Amino acid sequence: MKYELVSGLETHVELATATKIFCSCTTAFGGAPNTHCCPVCTGQPGALPVLNKRVVEFAIRAGLALHCKINTVTHLDRKNYCYPDLPKAYQISQFDKPLCEHGYVELESGKKIGITRIHIEEDAGKLVHDRGFTFVDYNRGGVPLIEIVSEPDISSPEEAREYVEKLQLIMRYLAVSDCKMQEGSMRCDVNISLRPEGADYLGARTEIKNMNSMSFIEKAMEYEYSRQAEILSSGGKVEQATMRYDEHTGETYVMRTKEDAQDYRYFPEPDLPTIIIPEEEVQKAQASLPELPLEKLKRYRDMLQLSDHTARQLYKYKAVCDFFESCINSGASARNSANLITGAIYSRFATEEQKEKFSLPFDAAQFAELVKLLDSGKINPTLAQMTLSKMLTNGGKVSDYISTEDVKGVDEGELEKLCREAIAANPQAVADFKAGKEKAISALYGYIKRATQGKADIRAADAIIKRLL
Repeated sequence: MKYELVSGLETHVELATATKIFCSCTTAFGGAPNTHCCPVCTGQPGALPVLNKRVVEFAIRAGLALHCKINTVTHLDRKNYCYPDLPKAYQISQFDKPLCEHGYVELESGKKIGITRIHIEEDAGKLVHDRGFTFVDYNRGGVPLIEIVSEPDISSPEEAREYVEKLQLIMRYLAVSDCKMQEGSMRCDVNISLRPEGADYLGARTEIKNMNSMSFIEKAMEYEYSRQAEILSSGGKVEQATMRYDEHTGETYVMRTKEDAQDYRYFPEPDLPTIIIPEEEVQKAQASLPELPLEKLKRYRDMLQLSDHTARQLYKYKAVCDFFESCINSGASARNSANLITGAIYSRFATEEQKEKFSLPFDAAQFAELVKLLDSGKINPTLAQMTLSKMLTNGGKVSDYISTEDVKGVDEGELEKLCREAIAANPQAVADFKAGKEKAISALYGYIKRATQGKADIRAADAIIKRLL
């Protein structure tokens, strides 16, 4: 029997506020263990929480960007469970009245993955297992989270990855989170069940906890699909459980039988008042939303006339988009700006994290000056790339590397003379070209580039060489 996969994700996103959700401790990542905490976030007797208004504002922005309805009257609840990373033995979260409900994320295929709810809550501490001991670091405890709960609309590991990637990009565009999965500021619980192909009911589900890698999400889902399918095919029943993915073996294993909502004994948080959000605050948040990723991608393709490939290389990184748009706002062409960014500049970055940060030793205005010289024909692409390479290595201004003589280029008479010299100096390349090996002509280009230190217009040289040959 064939089975279809049914999946929904619970995505935890740490918000980029300066302080924690209920106290004034810093949210900075790292630090010596238990140095970013206080009596409030460690649950000391008599310590009372005070809600950080910025948390609510960020959550509203996230909800609006995901097409959610905002509940303007809501409250916080206590979710009761006992675990060492939670010193109060309860987590302040939201249960029956989340801040945001009924949204969606649209995939490239046009399919919409429904968002059931987005609620605010505090993060737990972190357990560190070492040499047979378990240590608790409460620095992360009380860091504000939004939990984005999807509908069970995901039908494959590939859809799950695209959904998470789009969520990550939207949150970064909104500047509500850096969504660094490697630092735990974005992580997913993946719910999976199987049912016979064509059935309209849901099977027993398992939940794979704390996935912090796109590729691991895909691999874990593939393994869990195979595991459940094998159980069902042999006549067994899948038990509802909380699972862990072992990245070393590529397998999932049961941590504990799954709790239901009633096990958490939710009740309204007595130490915090009802949250009432004026409608004008929601309207103000809506008006302040930036251009979102899919809108930007469409504009880059349709209005700026970039290829789909180039547009996608840019829009994936907010810092890159900001730099690129500063360049074109300074008068540089979109095409040449994009080509130099995705070519020469990207070649210097080995990791995705470096592209996300996009730290350069010069500003957008200096880069735009270089691009405008290229746009006007005052320098050729070779000289532009050579200059950019020097700027990337040493920083500085365009004028540090391109002189008035460089801008003059090589006049037509001089260029023809150089082309004749190149032909005479490379008889074997000429013979190969005439024999049909078109790439052999690159030896002649190299001669001209060396002779002019990259100042010659190779496109013009190409026309002259082919005429002479």
